[in-house]
Amino acid sequence: MNVRNDFPMLKQNIIYFDNGATTFKPYSVINAIVDYYSNYTANAHRGDYDNSLKVDEKYEGTRENVCQFINASNTKEIIFTSGATDSLNMIVNGFFKYNLKSGDEILITRSEHASLVLPWFELAEQLGCIIKYINLNEDLKVTMDNVKASVTNKTKVIALAHTTNVVGDIRPIKAITQYAHQQGIYVVVDGAQSVPHIKVDVQDLDVDFLTFSGHKMLGPTGIGVLYGKEFLLKKLKPHNVGGGMNVDFTSLKEFSYRELPHRLEAGTPNIAGVIGLGAAIDYINKVGIDNITKHEQMLKQYAVQKLNSLPNIEVYNPNTKAGIIAFNVKGVFSQDTAVYLNKYNVCVRAGNHCAKMLSEDINVSSTCRISFYLYNTTEEIDYLVSLLDNKDILRESL
Repeated sequence: MNVRNDFPMLKQNIIYFDNGATTFKPYSVINAIVDYYSNYTANAHRGDYDNSLKVDEKYEGTRENVCQFINASNTKEIIFTSGATDSLNMIVNGFFKYNLKSGDEILITRSEHASLVLPWFELAEQLGCIIKYINLNEDLKVTMDNVKASVTNKTKVIALAHTTNVVGDIRPIKAITQYAHQQGIYVVVDGAQSVPHIKVDVQDLDVDFLTFSGHKMLGPTGIGVLYGKEFLLKKLKPHNVGGGMNVDFTSLKEFSYRELPHRLEAGTPNIAGVIGLGAAIDYINKVGIDNITKHEQMLKQYAVQKLNSLPNIEVYNPNTKAGIIAFNVKGVFSQDTAVYLNKYNVCVRAGNHCAKMLSEDINVSSTCRISFYLYNTTEEIDYLVSLLDNKDILRESL
C-alpha cells in the first residue's frame, strides 16, 4: 500500500508495530490541525463572526463525516467525547445506571479492555448487578453457542469489543445483536479496534451503543465518538453539565437543556481534535477501508507464517482475522523482548495490554503484541523475524 510518504513519523527510521495503542498521523491531519490554530481559531457554537462560523462548519462537518463513516441514521446520534474510555463511562453512568437494578446480569468476556470492564465493575458494585463472562473457544473467539449458553432471563446487557486488542478476534456482532434483541437485551460495542480497520455499519449491526477513539484511526489524541440510537441517547443523562449544552437557567433553579447532540457536549470542545478526526476520516475514505482491511489481513497471514517457522516463537492467536498478533519468545520475558527489539528501532507492545483477565484463558500473564496498520509492509515483518531468529535474545536484551 503506497502511503508511507504521507506519514512524517516514518522518516524517523523506526518500524512501528504498536498501532493498537495509537497510530501515526498523515500530513493532511497535521495540516488540518495547524490550519485551525494558525488561520481561524475561535470557539465553536459561540460567535456570529466569520472565524467562529467557519469553526462551526468544520466541527459539524466532521459530525456528518462520522455519521456517514459508520452509517448512523442521523447526526444526532454522533456525540464527540474525549475518547472511547470517556464514551463508555458516559454510557454506563448516564444510561445504565438508571436502567439496571440489583440482580440484573451484565455479560462481558475475560479478553475485554479495562475501559470496557471497569465501568461495569463500578456499576455492579453500586447497584448490586452481576457480572458474568462469555467463555472463549480454543481459538480465543466468541461464538454464538457460547453467547447463548451464557444468557439467562436476568441478562440485561451484553458489552463486548467488536475486535479485541490482544488476540484480534472479530466478534459476530450482528448475530449477537439479533439474538440479544429478541431477548430484550441491550448491546454495547467497543469499536476502538474495529472502526479504524474494517467497515462498521451501525444500522446493519443494529447495536445500541458504539464507541471509538480518533487516535487509533490516524486522528489526534483526546477525541472520541459515542454513537447511540437516538431514542436511547435522549434518555442518557448528561455526563457533564455547563456551557454550550443548556437553553436557559434562572436564579429560581429553573433550567432546560438543548437537544441532541449538543446536550451531551458541555463546555468548550476539543475543536482541533474534531477537525483532525474529520481529516483522518477523509484520508481513510481516500485509501478505502476495504483496502485497509485486505492489507492488514495479508500482513497478519504473512507474519504468522513467518513467526511459526521459528522454533523459539509461540504465537497465541494464529487463527484470528484482525491484524494483531500476540506472541512470546520462549523462555524470555515479554518486556525483555521489547527492549531487545527497541535496540534495532522496532516498536512492539509488551505486557498485559490493559486486558488483565485474558491471562486466565491463555495462562500467560504477559505477551508481546504486534498490531498492523495501512503503512506497514512485509519487508518490515521480514526484518522483525530476522531479529527474533536469534538464540541470544535474552542476553542481548539485558
